Amino acid sequence: MAELRHSSSIGNRVTASPRKRDDVTASSSPLVPDSAPNVDDDDDDYRGRYPRDRFRSFCSSHLQPLFPFFFPDESRSHPHKFKISLFLLVVLILSLVVMISSVVHRLNAPYLCKKDGITLQCPPVKEPSSLWENPYSSTTSWKPCAERREGLKSDIPPENATNGYIFIHAEGGLNQQRIAICNAVAVAKIMNATLILPVLKQDQIWKDQTKLEDIFDVDHFINYLKDDVRIVRDIPEWFTDKAELFSSIRRTVKNIPKYASAEFYIDNVLPRVKEKKIMSLKPFVDRLGYDNVPPEINKLRCRVNYHALKFLPEIEQMADQLVSRMRNRTGSSNPFMALHLRFEKGMVGLSFCDFVGTRSEKDLMAAYRKKEWPRRFKDGSHLWALALQKRKEGRCPLEPGEVAVLLRAMGYPKETQIYVASGQVYGGQNRMAPLRNMFPNLVTKEELATKPELDGFRKHVTSLAALDFLVCLKSDVFVMTHGGNFAKLIIGHRRYMGHRLKSIKPDKGLMSKSLGDPYMGWASFVEDVVITHQTRTGLPEETFPNYDLWENPLTNCMCKA
Repeated sequence: MAELRHSSSIGNRVTASPRKRDDVTASSSPLVPDSAPNVDDDDDDYRGRYPRDRFRSFCSSHLQPLFPFFFPDESRSHPHKFKISLFLLVVLILSLVVMISSVVHRLNAPYLCKKDGITLQCPPVKEPSSLWENPYSSTTSWKPCAERREGLKSDIPPENATNGYIFIHAEGGLNQQRIAICNAVAVAKIMNATLILPVLKQDQIWKDQTKLEDIFDVDHFINYLKDDVRIVRDIPEWFTDKAELFSSIRRTVKNIPKYASAEFYIDNVLPRVKEKKIMSLKPFVDRLGYDNVPPEINKLRCRVNYHALKFLPEIEQMADQLVSRMRNRTGSSNPFMALHLRFEKGMVGLSFCDFVGTRSEKDLMAAYRKKEWPRRFKDGSHLWALALQKRKEGRCPLEPGEVAVLLRAMGYPKETQIYVASGQVYGGQNRMAPLRNMFPNLVTKEELATKPELDGFRKHVTSLAALDFLVCLKSDVFVMTHGGNFAKLIIGHRRYMGHRLKSIKPDKGLMSKSLGDPYMGWASFVEDVVITHQTRTGLPEETFPNYDLWENPLTNCMCKA
């Protein structure tokens, strides 16, 4: 009987016409002769006139075996098949939901964050426990050991007993000048020469006439190094033609290669110093190597950088006031971040990278690059491929909007207090808007201090740079956005003071890859950022190359605790 009901139910679903349904029913009865009319005899005409019946026929023949619960008779006759079919339907529905969700997610993925005009809105991220400092267990194995050792007898000969005098011009900005001074002390030590206090050369960009004593505590500098190198404030009186030292080729050593070895100075420079008694070394940018000098020379460089070179007391005091104001902006003690934002017009132009902007902005930047760097610009035809390659390799400065997305992915909340050390940002307020809107507590020294307080420092551009240097040095977290001596010296100094201080060096290659991936979702991006930057926060790195002594003083200037 069950089989019969099954056959009857199928027959009833196949036939739609009342007349034909009666015919079929009659044919299944033993009282009806076998010569009853057959539906199939007029099949073509049947299908054309009744398309709804074709759909029902399809459902009964294909869907009923899978989902019998849509067919009451079947579900009652096969309860086990009913449960299996219900399970399959649930799985199918869930798969469709996941598929639709994935499609929607991918359509929204290229922006990672929702963009509303010039505002970026990123999903919240859970704040990690080590947001403001490196884990204690990772920072206790090393200690500074480049300081002056007290109680040791000095073996430095008197001024008139050294091999002669050397003089250098410290070129560039404040931090390039700082490195040059450290190298000058090291070269004087290598040749057992007396160092004349370096002169800070006026830079083409900075246009500054600052002297060394306008920025640094010269008395402390000379006294702290008295057991290492003989240093004098001025050219000796017996040398009457001082102009000759600045201009005469007979008094200048010009053939010093970049990253020269200690042996080069002993073999090629020292004989001329002994002969002339006083010589100028010019140029002197990066004229001393790292791997090709004795370890004690590298340690001496650290002693100069971290202990002997101190800013004037008034600069230190003003910087301490700025730090105090940053820590108390919320009315109670709060940590703060220092952001070195390198996105000035000169940096954008020099990078030869492509950035978001209007056609007019791009044309103006192309004209600027052609004027300032004609040799690199050429006819401009190769610049697009160059820009793509540099961005892929992570060699382009991060834009303010990219910095905002990165910091949010790391877990920094909207309330984060951020001190910005930067020149005039290319693109002005519009370019800064995504960063400022996501992190509204964004301030500069001009906003923290009054105009009269800063007026005393404006006569020397490097004094203002020194304030930024000290605030970044003393911040809870320091974030760089592009390379350069400023960021390199800050990260190295914070490592020397203790690896607990967090110094973030963004992986710009990861940023380029993630922001250019049309299938990168926010959760995946956050995971990649967090994992990648676990080792880019100023932790000890013993395998760091020696030429980055300024960024990582570990093996040369620090000792096992």
